[in-house]
Amino acid sequence: MSGPIRSDDVQISATDGTPLTGRLWRPAEGGPWPALLMRQPYGRAIASTITYAHPEWYAGHGYAVLVQDVRGRGDSGGRFGGFAQEAADGAASLAWLRRQSWCTGRVGSYGFSYQGLTQLLSDDPEQLPDALAPAMAGLDERLHWASQGGCHWWALVLGWGLQLAAQGCRQRGDGQGWQEIRRSLDTGAFLNDGLQLLQRHDPDGMVTGWLQNDPAVAEGWTVHEPPAALWTRPMLLVGGWHDPHLLGVLDLWQRARAAGGEPVLRIGAWSHLRWNGGIDRLQLTFFDRHLKSERGATSLAGRPADNSNRPPAQLLEDQVSGQWRARSPLQGSGQRWGLVSSGLAAVDASEGELRTGEGAGVVVLVHDPWRPLPGRGGHLGLDAGSAERADLDARCDVACFNGSLATTPQELLGQPVLTIHAAADQPGFDLCVALARVTPSGEAHQLSTGVARFLGENCRQQQPRQVRLQPLLASLAPGERLRLSIGQAAWPQIAVNPGSGAPPLGGTTHAHRVISVQLQLAEASLCMEPMVGAN
Repeated sequence: MSGPIRSDDVQISATDGTPLTGRLWRPAEGGPWPALLMRQPYGRAIASTITYAHPEWYAGHGYAVLVQDVRGRGDSGGRFGGFAQEAADGAASLAWLRRQSWCTGRVGSYGFSYQGLTQLLSDDPEQLPDALAPAMAGLDERLHWASQGGCHWWALVLGWGLQLAAQGCRQRGDGQGWQEIRRSLDTGAFLNDGLQLLQRHDPDGMVTGWLQNDPAVAEGWTVHEPPAALWTRPMLLVGGWHDPHLLGVLDLWQRARAAGGEPVLRIGAWSHLRWNGGIDRLQLTFFDRHLKSERGATSLAGRPADNSNRPPAQLLEDQVSGQWRARSPLQGSGQRWGLVSSGLAAVDASEGELRTGEGAGVVVLVHDPWRPLPGRGGHLGLDAGSAERADLDARCDVACFNGSLATTPQELLGQPVLTIHAAADQPGFDLCVALARVTPSGEAHQLSTGVARFLGENCRQQQPRQVRLQPLLASLAPGERLRLSIGQAAWPQIAVNPGSGAPPLGGTTHAHRVISVQLQLAEASLCMEPMVGAN
C-alpha cells in the first residue's frame, strides 16, 4: 500500500432517475485505475469491514473502489425492495463507473451475502462485471436464503429481516419502531414475536414474504437468473462450512463450470461473519490478474500486473486440521454406514453403532415440547461455527450412533445424507441430525448438521425419510470416531414442530404436542455423497 488515498461521496442516477449514493476511494494521484464495486444495504461507510479489508487497502493497491448504498438504504433515494431491485440498479452503476475518466473501463465486483447476490444480477447483458467475487450467496431465495429440508431458517431469517426492518424505520425517521426491534433482538424475544414485528414494521418486505411462503415447495418463491454471459466471466466463489449459503455457492460453481467458465472456489472453516484472517490477499491477486493487463490499467509500479500467478481452481479447508486441500465438490469420500441399536441409543450415547453393512433394530424418540432439543453452532445457529455437543448427546431425546475407532487418518468429504424409515404418532415431526467427531476423552465436536420437516397424516406411516446435512471436509485422527445424533428439534435454528400438522411459526406454545417417533434401522444408512452433481 503506497501513496495518499482520497475518498468522496458520489451520486449516480438509476435508469428511472432515482439517485444512488456511494463512497468512492481512489489513489490521490495518477490513474486511470480499474474499479471495484460493492453494492450493499447497510450503510456505505461500513463497507463490509466485518469480513473484508477497508476499501482504502484496495485503493492503495491501485483501484478505485465504490461502495454504494442500494436503493432505499443509506442516502440513496427510492423505496427498498430487496433483491428484485438490484438488476437494473447494478447495471446502471457498472455503466457509470466505466464512463468515468479515472476508470480504465474495467470493473470488478466483490462482497458477501446481500452484496454477493447484487454482483450476479443485471438487466443489461452488456453491463456485467469483468471479474466478480461473490461470497456466501446464491440464486434461489427458498433454498439458498431462507430454508432447508422444508424448514425456515427461523433465528437467522427473523434476525436478518428485523435488521432490514430496523433500517427501514431509520430511513422513515421512526425511532420508536427502531428501538422496539432493537430491544427484541437484544433480549431474544424476537424468536417468538419477531414475525409480528416484521408484519408491523415491514409488511411488504422480502423477508416477511419468505416467512409466509411454504418452504417445502418451490411455488411462490423467486429464483434469480443472471445473464448467460455472466457464467464465463472470471469468478472467485467463496463459501464456508459453517455458512448457511454454502449450497448457493456450490450451485454457482456448478453452473459456471457447466457453461464453460473456470470459476475459482474457496471453502473455508468459516461462518457467515468469521473468516479467520479473511480472503483479501487472494481477492487482490484475483483482481490484479483479471483487471490489470497490457490493455488496461498498470500496477502502481508502472508495470502490467503479473497474470501468470493463477490460483488453484479449487481449495477446500479441512475443518479439523485447518489444512487446505485440492478437492473437488464433485468428489465424495463414498463411505456408507448402517445404523444398529438394541433400542437404547437414546438412553446410552455409546450404545448405538455406525457399522459397515446393514442396519438393525428399532429406536423410539420422544420429543417433549416443554424442553425442546437446542440447536447449537453449525451453519444455522446464531452461534454459528464448530461446537462441542456431548451434553446434548447425553439427553434421552437424542439417539446416538458411533462408528468404530479410526486406526489410521480418515477423511470425510462430501454431503452426508441420512436415509431412515420413521413413523410418528402425530401428523407432524422433525428430524434434526448432527455429525460429530468424538475424541478419546469423550468430547463430541460437531462437524455438520441437517434438518427435515414432515407434515400431514403420512407422518403416521412407516416411510423412508431423508435428511441432507451440510457438506463438509473433515478428518478423523487415530483413536477418534464418528458419531451420528438424531433428535426432533433444533430450537431456535428452526421453529418447534407443534405436532398438529400445522406449519411451525415459533417456539413452544400450550398447543404443542408430545411427539413419539419410531425409527426403523434395518434399512437406514448414512452415506457421504458428492456435494454437487449427484444431488
